[in-house]
Amino acid sequence: MSAPDAAQPNPQDPATREGGRFVFRARVFSPEDLRRAHTRIAHEIVERNHGAEQLVLVGLYTRGVAIARRLGEVIAGFEGLEVAVGSLDVAFYRDDIGLRPVQPLGTTEVPVDVGGRTVVLVDDVLFTGRTVRAALDALTELGRPRAVQLAVLVDRGHRELPIRADFVGKNLPTKRAEDVRVRLAEVDGTEDGIELWGPADPAGEEEA
Repeated sequence: MSAPDAAQPNPQDPATREGGRFVFRARVFSPEDLRRAHTRIAHEIVERNHGAEQLVLVGLYTRGVAIARRLGEVIAGFEGLEVAVGSLDVAFYRDDIGLRPVQPLGTTEVPVDVGGRTVVLVDDVLFTGRTVRAALDALTELGRPRAVQLAVLVDRGHRELPIRADFVGKNLPTKRAEDVRVRLAEVDGTEDGIELWGPADPAGEEEA
């Protein structure tokens, strides 16, 4: 059966531009699945923290920022209060900063003092854990939170550091060579969804 139209290769996608090295494998989340995941994660965050009064949601660029805003809107809808939502650029805190060019992704903006509050870092996909480690370093320059938690839409495994998510939309076992792509309307200009892509040549894949 062919994939839905929204999951077909995008001509603007890097994999398509680079000669089709990656091909579409499966659609993991539909827009409805993504909406339900946001709702569930938002409820779990509030339940774990016994309310939302001291919460700060901090999204990691790029898609983590959009996801944090969505979670904030969901929490506001059922808690009746506005949760502080910020953004964090970790480009200058990565441990591979000397191995590749550094390109800032956005502005770090957190509208409240994080001191004494619970900060929930928000990202789209948890992979090696190195981006989250960089985020923890960046966060120390903003203050000393009471606690730091992590929320992600997808945990795909292959951790290289002892980091795990507190809130997960979906645990998705993958091969290391595969690619999990989160599509968000406000970032990508396409229908919401999560897709799994892989090398066009299966011989190039590494077993999970």
